Amino acid sequence: MRTFLQLVFGLLVLKAVSASPRFSRQVDYDSYDAVDYNEGEDNFDLNNYDYEEELRVEEAETDAEKPEYNYPEPGEVEKKEEEEEEEELPLKPQLVPQGSGGSGVLMGPDTEKEEELLPATPDTPQEGKTSVDEETVSSGIPEPDEPEEPDEVIKKGLPVCLLCTCLGGSVYCDDLKLDSVPPLPKDTTHFYARYNRITKISKSDFANMNKLKKIDLTANEITSIEDRTFMGLPELEELIIRENHISQLPTLPETMTLIDASHNDIGSKGIHKEAFKDMTGLQFLYLTDNNIDYVPVPLPDSLRSLHLQGNNIQMMHEDTFCNLNDFNYIRNALEDIRLDGNPINLSKTPQAYVCLPRIPIGNLI
Repeated sequence: MRTFLQLVFGLLVLKAVSASPRFSRQVDYDSYDAVDYNEGEDNFDLNNYDYEEELRVEEAETDAEKPEYNYPEPGEVEKKEEEEEEEELPLKPQLVPQGSGGSGVLMGPDTEKEEELLPATPDTPQEGKTSVDEETVSSGIPEPDEPEEPDEVIKKGLPVCLLCTCLGGSVYCDDLKLDSVPPLPKDTTHFYARYNRITKISKSDFANMNKLKKIDLTANEITSIEDRTFMGLPELEELIIRENHISQLPTLPETMTLIDASHNDIGSKGIHKEAFKDMTGLQFLYLTDNNIDYVPVPLPDSLRSLHLQGNNIQMMHEDTFCNLNDFNYIRNALEDIRLDGNPINLSKTPQAYVCLPRIPIGNLI
């Protein structure tokens, strides 16, 4: 009896459990291969049901329900607003700087808007018009000043050693286009001003130059020298004034050892009488290519070289070089006498050379 009761109670419990919906669904899922599932009027065959197709249908319905709205890309709103503002602004011609490659006129909005959109640029000068200041700034290098003429520098009173070259007591002013002798330092001993444009020598040019020993004015345009210009130079020994236009040889101090006045216009009256007599130290006398018509006697015994070629000497005396009263007199120093290029026949005065160590060079016929 007890066993029967337990069996009945078990059947009741089983019936109650089978009647619950959860259990019924579990039975359906476990038996979907062989059982047909019926719900309302729809009939589903679990064996042939396509779950993927159902998902595609649901997604299509969902997409169909969504409203079609395209969101603008970032920046498109601002661009559209700017385009609308530009369309509303009136166009006005704006000049384009030359050389920019444009046609010369830029169509754009008003100046105020243009300043917001375009950076400010410096004004560009018109083509073919540039100022000196702009050229200097663009290059970065200032244009060098034109060199002043040497005579302008001297007129400003600047020291001569800024113009000429000063080495010790020597001052070199060669080829500087000078038209006058510059003011020299007081301790100058040798002065060179060759190949310039000096036209005149005055006393003031060498005043108080107590140490000056040599003056070289070769190849200038000198036409006149004041007579006593060099007499105030106690140490003067050498004077070279060749290749000028001098017609009168100035008076020179007795200290002279070399005189070169070749290639000038010195004539028969261009040399003072006995001009070289007291120059006891004179060794070289060059008067080549002038218009001298006689040998300037008397000549000191110290003379070693006498150049008179290219003049107009036509005759010579027997006592020009020798002493007719003393047949034992010999002029040993005078070994170089040039008389070639003169209309003179040296063979006509043989007694004029007996005291000389050598016969002069010149025509013997």
